Amino acid sequence: MKNKILSLLALSVLLFSCNKSEEASLRIRMTDAPGDYQEVNVEIEQVSAQIDADDPNQSGWYDLPTNQGIYDLLEYQDTNSFEVAYDASLPVGVITELRFLLGDANTVLVDSVYYDLKTPSGQQSGLKIKNVNIPDDGVELLIDFDAEASVHQTGNGKYILKPVLKVVDTL
Repeated sequence: MKNKILSLLALSVLLFSCNKSEEASLRIRMTDAPGDYQEVNVEIEQVSAQIDADDPNQSGWYDLPTNQGIYDLLEYQDTNSFEVAYDASLPVGVITELRFLLGDANTVLVDSVYYDLKTPSGQQSGLKIKNVNIPDDGVELLIDFDAEASVHQTGNGKYILKPVLKVVDTL
């Protein structure tokens, strides 16, 4: 009887430890390659990550704690960057996609005149990345929001924003 109780206790501990999920942290910083504008202002509302977790029950989309606001991308060039998502606690696994939800307060300053930047994709930009591992000790991504490649002037003198984003470093 005593052996049965010990066996049941050991099995319970084993099952509990198998169900316990491992989590790691994620931080996302953003920078910009130089552009030919006076300002390129983007409003970031939310950052989400799609995770292919080691535990399949934890795979899916996660909204990350986001530093919401309007950022002039041209202020963040070379070694300057800003933290757009921070202290996200995510399951260990692989990031398969990042999505940046943009607001509608996006503008570009050209020849001292501000123009609205409309995004044809409904204010949402998905950055598809392949196989960025989230190890147990976490990961920090540096993403280039390329203002020069993202802003386009239309034939009628308006400007549109087609975000071009790429991961430039994993720290």
